[in-house]
Amino acid sequence: MSQTRQLRLALMAMTLYWALLLISCGGTSTFSSTTSPGSNSSNPGSVATPGTPPPSPTAQQASVVIVMEENHGFEDVIGNSAMPYFNSLAQQGALATQYYADAHPSIPNYLELTTGAMGTFDDNFSGTISSDNLAREIVAAGKSWKTYQEEIPSAGYLGDDSGNYIKHHNPFAYLSDVISDPSQTARIVPFTQFTADLNANALPAFSFVVPSRIHDAHSCPTGVTCTDTDLLSQADQWLKTNIAPLLSNSKFQNGGLLLVVFDEASLIDIRHGGGHVALIAAGSKAKAGVQSTAFYQHENTLKTICVALSLPTCPGSGASANPESDMIQP
Repeated sequence: MSQTRQLRLALMAMTLYWALLLISCGGTSTFSSTTSPGSNSSNPGSVATPGTPPPSPTAQQASVVIVMEENHGFEDVIGNSAMPYFNSLAQQGALATQYYADAHPSIPNYLELTTGAMGTFDDNFSGTISSDNLAREIVAAGKSWKTYQEEIPSAGYLGDDSGNYIKHHNPFAYLSDVISDPSQTARIVPFTQFTADLNANALPAFSFVVPSRIHDAHSCPTGVTCTDTDLLSQADQWLKTNIAPLLSNSKFQNGGLLLVVFDEASLIDIRHGGGHVALIAAGSKAKAGVQSTAFYQHENTLKTICVALSLPTCPGSGASANPESDMIQP
């Protein structure tokens, strides 16, 4: 073999050696090792090349809707023929038979459900609450929330009672997180937005639904005399008209949880603070046909909401409360 040919072969071998060495050390290659969009990578630490969009999340976002009812005890509503729709939900879903409100009057119960602390016993409270709360934790977890308030004058309204809208039934209107941030204040919306969001499959992860005082069994319409049966019948018809479409919504049927709870019993019932009330869980995340005999209060419902939404932190007493796991699907 000529000396020139030997030199040429030696150079080729050296070139191949350095190319292999560069590839083994992570050097640039003409073959891309980037995982194509939508495929699964076995390397959890891999980084996509610039310009590659992240894969779309495949997990279904949990949707929790809670509807507040007013001022009636368990014995007033369960089995009452004036509330056929409410009782059908109790039979089909899960019913807490030993559920007690935390206090009288209304506002401490609403605050317990959202902050894990009763805060005040004054329905005329006009201050600001800066403690931890559901809105704060939901936002911190990268999820969404809204409170749908029937007959509130406008979106973002933080003012006093107006017509059939009652401010102390809107705990979010007292939270510093909401008051100080216009993007959060805008999450206080009229109930008419609920139907629009439901029809557009755009409900947030958490919905706090409050009917007006004439639709939540609280009061007769102004200037009208009505019986307690009338109050309950009106509340039941409102539920059937507005909540039945939620339960038949195909997206909500895939992992949705509906909670319907009374804030307190009548004032003469002071058992465990606020009296014996009813809580119903319905939807695909509720256990069908269950009657729970566990002792529960509003802090347990708060913890259930936190668990259903996979929140890392639950506010106030919700952190140490037990979730209503005998009523809710894992």
